[in-house]
Amino acid sequence: MGRSTGRGAGVAQPKIGVARGFRVLAGALALALLPVAGVLAPAPVSALRTADYPSWEEVVAAQRNEANAKTLRAGLEAQLQGLQVEAQRTQDEADQKGELYAVAQQAYDEQSIITQTLLDQTAAAQDEADAAYKVAAQVIAEMSKGGGTGAELTPRLFTTPGSPDVLLSRLEIGRVLGDRYAGLYARAIELRNVANALAEQAEVAQEILERLRIAAEAAFLVAQAAAQAAAEKLAQTERDIAEVRARIEYLAGIREQTTADYNEGIAAQWGTGAWGQISQTGWAKPHAGYITSHFGGRTNPVTGVWHQHTGVDLAGAGGCGAPIRATHGGVVTYAGWNGTLGYYVAIDHGDGTSSGYGHIQAGGIGVSIGQQVGPGQQIALTGTTGQSTGCHLHFIVRINGNLTDPVPYLRGQGITLG
Repeated sequence: MGRSTGRGAGVAQPKIGVARGFRVLAGALALALLPVAGVLAPAPVSALRTADYPSWEEVVAAQRNEANAKTLRAGLEAQLQGLQVEAQRTQDEADQKGELYAVAQQAYDEQSIITQTLLDQTAAAQDEADAAYKVAAQVIAEMSKGGGTGAELTPRLFTTPGSPDVLLSRLEIGRVLGDRYAGLYARAIELRNVANALAEQAEVAQEILERLRIAAEAAFLVAQAAAQAAAEKLAQTERDIAEVRARIEYLAGIREQTTADYNEGIAAQWGTGAWGQISQTGWAKPHAGYITSHFGGRTNPVTGVWHQHTGVDLAGAGGCGAPIRATHGGVVTYAGWNGTLGYYVAIDHGDGTSSGYGHIQAGGIGVSIGQQVGPGQQIALTGTTGQSTGCHLHFIVRINGNLTDPVPYLRGQGITLG
């Protein structure tokens, strides 16, 4: 029948099944260890293989693991963009708070000089006021050494309780000392008032500035903490993405190796050219699309006449130009124009079955008469030649030359159409 029997007598059996099975299982483990727990679960990988080569399910699992990792990476990268924006926003806020802090600190520093000047002026005024009081007291003491009214000053100066303010206020300065010494007393009072006023101003100024400095510094610390938290989260996400990227490369290597091992296995079993999912009996899907018209009686969509539809129509999954694949291994017996079926390929499978593929795209036939093909091997491109209303594959199966419904027949061979 022209199909390799693969594992018959005399064919060397490979010794690599355990290692290849480990690599496929490692793919699931790698995905399970991705940094974001619970986001994705690894695709199940069957460990029950009787052959030395990976099964199609293991190929699909390796592909799914890699695809899931890529999906996770895409989500993390989208999250990273948002975190980068947030980190920049919080950093800008921290910078603004820092500017406010710097302005407040500068104002505090400048005002502290003014405040210190006020304090210095207060101290000088206080010294001057104290000196004025001392002079007044000395004048009074000197006058008390004389007679008359002055003689009464000494006992009153040293025996009257209270501060010099109280003492001098009790003396009738205008009458005793005259206008000259009354001015000296007034100057002492004035200097004391100035000193008190300056001290109050300096104290108020310092309190206000200290409150402003504390508030500005607190705002800066809050903003700085937010910026640091955002930066740390950003850095963690970047580390996660780097790890996911590394694991994607690892999973891609597993997928490539698993696929290569699988292709090697089906080629050994079903012949060169075998490709994709192949059932245990060696059958494959001829087209990845869905069923648009079933086998049996129907109204012809072009002529409007009732007739027997000789096969099943498959469309979609790439539309015009989509791959058409041999459903089973065999030899091409026809490749060319076939009336209403347009460009057409027929394959004899050597076991009493044959298959036909119609409405192939002009120039889309990829095999020639007499060529050996394997199951799943691409033989043509989907088209709409012949009597057709759109791009699709008209798929025919014959048993001992007689038409049969392809859907249940392939289902019995482990392949589901549509």
